[in-house]
Amino acid sequence: MTYQDIHAARFLARPNRFIARVELEGREETVHVKNTGRCKELLLPGCTVYLEGSANPARKTRYDLVAVEKLRPGLPPLLVNLDAQAPNRVFGEWMAAGWGEALGLPRPTLLRPETTWGNSRFDFYWEGPPEPPENGTNVSRETPLPRRGFVEVKGCTLEENGLALFPDAPTQRGVKHLRELIACRQAGYEAAVCFVIQMAGMEAFTPNDRTHPEFGAALRDAARAGVRVAAVECAVTPDSLTMVRPVPVLL
Repeated sequence: MTYQDIHAARFLARPNRFIARVELEGREETVHVKNTGRCKELLLPGCTVYLEGSANPARKTRYDLVAVEKLRPGLPPLLVNLDAQAPNRVFGEWMAAGWGEALGLPRPTLLRPETTWGNSRFDFYWEGPPEPPENGTNVSRETPLPRRGFVEVKGCTLEENGLALFPDAPTQRGVKHLRELIACRQAGYEAAVCFVIQMAGMEAFTPNDRTHPEFGAALRDAARAGVRVAAVECAVTPDSLTMVRPVPVLL
């Protein structure tokens, strides 16, 4: 995915989770932050952020904050995409292009976002061709059913020493999603959770047990129940985000 009309600015402060104050071309500007997470280790006074301009004259803020250069002692800054809406968009693009095969998911014949199942609402529902029979297996005369499943997508912006972690704050909603994916698997669907790492150069992904041990426990329960747990790193520029490669998941 790409952004339009990108501007570099200097971060000043974040009065609340929805807005930030920045210095842009010598003037102070109030901008919308496209991520309601804490981001305390990222949005530090003086750091460089990237803004996308809006062409909507009715908006209260003229810019969206979409990326930040994370300051790292002794290392170059790490560019992190902060757009909370971006992971679903890039995952949809990645899956539709057939790259989901790297996670054991087929090129979909149907890919539907925001799909309700029971009391749950998942980021994606997909259908794909039936799996071919294994060599030596008798082929049934009945028409094989298509593969079908649900995927929940989580954006990951927390990094420590080359390790990507999720979540950066306790998330009961995230625990609920994992329990619901287990229920889908038990009902005969395929199920997966994909952590979209909104930065490059990560060695692996792991749940952030220090911040929310219940989420880590639920993620391990999901993996044991047959839910695929995957993490995919992105290439990040100030004006683009692209999923590029799966990274190891350490549970």
